[in-house]
Formats: sequence, structure tokens, C-alpha cells
Amino acid sequence: MTAALVRMLGVRRIDQAEDIVQETLLAALQAWHTELPRDPEGWLFAVMRNRVRDAHRRERVRTRVLDAGTSPEETQAEAEDTADESADLLRMMFSCCHPALTDDGRTALILRLVCGFGTGEVACAFLADRAAMEKRIVRAKRIIADDGQLFEVSTPEQARERMPAVLTAIYLTFDAGYHGSVVPEPAGERPRRTTGPAREGPRQTTGPVRADLCADAIRLATLLAASPATATAEVDALLALMYLHAARMPARLDAAGALVPLEHQDRSLWDADLVARGMEHLGASARGGELTTYHLEAGIAAVHAMSPSLEATPWGKIADLYDRLYARKPTPVVALGRAIARAQVDGPARGIDAILAIPGRERLEDYPFYWAALGDLSLRAGDRGRALGWFRRGTKAARNDAERAMFARRVLECVD
Repeated sequence: MTAALVRMLGVRRIDQAEDIVQETLLAALQAWHTELPRDPEGWLFAVMRNRVRDAHRRERVRTRVLDAGTSPEETQAEAEDTADESADLLRMMFSCCHPALTDDGRTALILRLVCGFGTGEVACAFLADRAAMEKRIVRAKRIIADDGQLFEVSTPEQARERMPAVLTAIYLTFDAGYHGSVVPEPAGERPRRTTGPAREGPRQTTGPVRADLCADAIRLATLLAASPATATAEVDALLALMYLHAARMPARLDAAGALVPLEHQDRSLWDADLVARGMEHLGASARGGELTTYHLEAGIAAVHAMSPSLEATPWGKIADLYDRLYARKPTPVVALGRAIARAQVDGPARGIDAILAIPGRERLEDYPFYWAALGDLSLRAGDRGRALGWFRRGTKAARNDAERAMFARRVLECVD
């Protein structure tokens, strides 16, 4: 809806577009409290077009423009019935990647305007202060508005410079949904918008796993894969990664709503159709000979997907893939994954040493899976006291009830 409105109103009116979308969604909340209309999407766009026309009429009155004809803006609004939503989303994503913006600024703006994150949600995705992120987004929108036009993507050459930020935003959207690391905005904030219904995405789930975000990310990447200007091997690698992770979602929560670690998941619950789609995209990503971080992460996910059990997993292969990934993406989170894989090969004590030696590991102190890994390896090493302390630290870092339930269960394992 935002992308369509920006095309209708012009890029200089991004703020007005967001306001009209918010007003339309609030109208839907009020009108749909008893039953849904026959065509909810059509209802939303019809109300949105009416609000655009009302805004144009108010502007003409304020500026004393007594034009008896139809304004160009209204004519353009009438053409919305035949608008191409996919083209709108592509234009919006790439317009957010203006060369004058930093990489983080580009990604933040895509998360805000295309992926439907609230300002607080964007700040959470970047582990940043909300007020600082709000200022960053306002500056970014001003730069886009001052440019005065949307960016049309018709050739691979046009897309190349802006593609990294687009892919990063999609990756962060999926990650936020898969790990439940971004919670909905509190009351009074703008409602979170999605880019549409799930298409070829994971089944809807409840709790900390936000399948709506995962489905949105898969849909946006699918749009990139369907456009000749943006259909690259890297896009296929990202799709492979997301499908292979999404396949595990039915097994990530137990009946009580607690997170289930990989080693305890019932692999028969993994979605075979999504695994097949992931492997199909992984095969397609091999064209061209380029090896990106998405290829490596998808490769790790594929090894897990093809392994019948934790014991039958070729951990040496996974550790080698993590070594190659860390060489290209030396982040604390990647280092944590590498250390966990190495622990499966070299033993839990070596894994603990590797985790405690991670450069910048202080950045992981608010990351619950950091404490979960330390506690689990300590338990496997027979040190229940140390494991108990780390699981309790994890309880404090937990971001939702499912993570807290997981740590509560691990604490009980230490005191039984």
C-alpha cells in the first residue's frame, strides 16, 4: 500500500503516504470488528484511493485552485485498479537505496517503508537506540523526497549498486521473524504492515516465531527472482537459505510453547516441500560461479536439512563452511555458530574456549542464544554449576515467553 501510494502521490510525499496507510488500516480495524468484507484487499485500496482524492480536494481548496477538471493526480489514482503491485514494491525497495545514504540507512528505510517495521522494530533489528533510529529514518526519507523521483529498475546494471542493501533488508526481515527478535510495536505506534499474504511461504505459527515476517521476506525475494533485472544467483542463494530455515519452523516450538533446540527437534515435522524448494534454489544459485555469504549460509542450512539426525550430521563439513563464512562475514554471531560447530568436532571444552575468545563477544550479552550455547556446552562437559549460571544469564536476556520457558527447562536440567 505504501509503495503504491508513493507512486501515486510522488516520492516527495512519503510521510503523507504513510499517514494515509495508517488511517486506512485504522478504518479497517473499526469496520471489520464483526466480519471481513468479501474482498479485504480491494476494500483497503478503495478506501485508500478515496482518502487520496479527499486530500487532493483539500489541497485545491487551500491553494484556491478552482480547476473544474480532474487533476493529474486523481487520474493517476483512478489507474490504481491496473497498477502492478510487484513493480511498485521493486521500485520502492530500490528507491530506498539512494547513493547518498549509508548502507545501514538504506536497509533501515526498506525495513520501515517496504517491510512495514515500526521505528522501534527497526531499532531492535539494528540493536540501536529508538530515538537515534527515528532521526536516521527521518533524514533518509528527506534525502529520498529531495531526489523527487522513484528509481526505475530495468537492467541488471541499474540494480547492481543498490542490490546489497535490498538483500540485507530482506535477510533481516526473515531473521527477525525466524528468531522472534523483533516484537510488535506497543499500543499507540503505527500498526505493522505486511507486504501481502504469504505466497509459497511457511505455515503460520504463533508465539515468538513470526511467520508473517518470514513470509514477507520470502515474497520480496521471490519478486527479485522473477524480474530479469534482479534475478541473480545471490537472490537464489538467499531464497534457498530462507526456505531451508522456514522448513524447520513447525518443530521449533513444543506443545507448551517453549523453543526447542535443534538437537531436540522432531525432524519428521520439518516441511519437506519447503526443503525441496530450498534445495532447488540452492542448485540454481550455482550459476555464474560467484560465492557469497548467502551461498555459504544456505550451504550450512542444506547440510542440516539433509541430515537425518544430529548424530549423523557431518559437523566437520559445517565447521569448514563456517570458517569460510567467517572469513567473509566476521561478526560475533557467525563466530558463535562456528564455535558451536567446532564443539561438535573437538568437544564441548574446546567449544567453550572458542566462544569466550570471540572478538567483540560483549555484543552478544543481550543475545539469548549466546548464553544458551555456553550453558549447553558446560552441561555436556559435566559442569552443572557453570551451566546453571549461564542459563540464568540467558533467562535475563530472553526476549519472549518461549525463550524464557526454554531457559527455565534448562535450569531444571542443572538442578535435578
